[in-house]
Amino acid sequence: MAEFNYQNRRDFLKYFVGTSAVLAGLPALSKDILNKSDLVKLTILYTNDVHSRIEPFPTNDPKYANMGGFARRSAVVETLRKENENVLLLDAGDVFQGTPYFNLYQGELEYKLMSLMKYDATTIGNHDFDLGIDNITKQMPHANFSFINCNYDFSNTSLHDKIIPYKIFEKQGIKIGVLGYGIEFEGLVDKKMYKETIYQNPLPIANATAKLLKLDLGCDYVIALSHLGFSYNDKKISDMSMAPQTENIDLIIGAHSHTFLEHPVKLQNRVGKDIYVTQVGWAGIWLGKLDVFFANGNKKITHNSNNRKI
Repeated sequence: MAEFNYQNRRDFLKYFVGTSAVLAGLPALSKDILNKSDLVKLTILYTNDVHSRIEPFPTNDPKYANMGGFARRSAVVETLRKENENVLLLDAGDVFQGTPYFNLYQGELEYKLMSLMKYDATTIGNHDFDLGIDNITKQMPHANFSFINCNYDFSNTSLHDKIIPYKIFEKQGIKIGVLGYGIEFEGLVDKKMYKETIYQNPLPIANATAKLLKLDLGCDYVIALSHLGFSYNDKKISDMSMAPQTENIDLIIGAHSHTFLEHPVKLQNRVGKDIYVTQVGWAGIWLGKLDVFFANGNKKITHNSNNRKI
């Protein structure tokens, strides 16, 4: 099993983020922060594009032999929960489609396993509509976690009032706002699968939602679950093209493009503050991990990623 990959960053903004292993090697200022009694650590674990990969890839797979699968990921998550007091487990969509398990159980198994793993939230990916929007509704009773999306209007569908635009999680006095948004369906998903769902440009809605979360509702940290894709050569909106136009979002957990990123990419948002974009491939081959330390009245930040192969 591969070790964590580390990335050191020092940014003097609003929060203090990093891992305990890296903190030991940081300069005196950061060590002083560690001595504060109000230090709170948040561990963000994340997946994307799991695609019904219930079992690991077979031993004869030429690229991913014995990798992925819910059991392996569950064991890692369980260990990390024992080691970390405040954990959020998030997913950026495309839970469905990819193995015969989906054809047989139509998503019931995926949602039940995610519930057993205590996922906190997911967003909606395009492949989650592969058996139609009503199948998502049918399987939702098996899910003990939140479905978050702010740019799809489900008003005239069976998902009306079942998808929320954002959710606030509180961990040891720290408020974390999570919002979600997805890709345009036209040319990607058959109309009969998403029915009367209306796609809306995610940029203005995400900015408005993030502003609500951070400025009006007092969130200390805002995470976007994005199913847009990492980057494109054309004008199609992606995480990398959208991030510089955002405000009040601290971290984008991406999906759709199956991009393996060992570390988040740091960009500047539209007001010159740091925003990070991350993604961990597909099929549960990697588990994303980001530790966030809040201290001194939540006034410092440094990002460090620990994405690992499982």
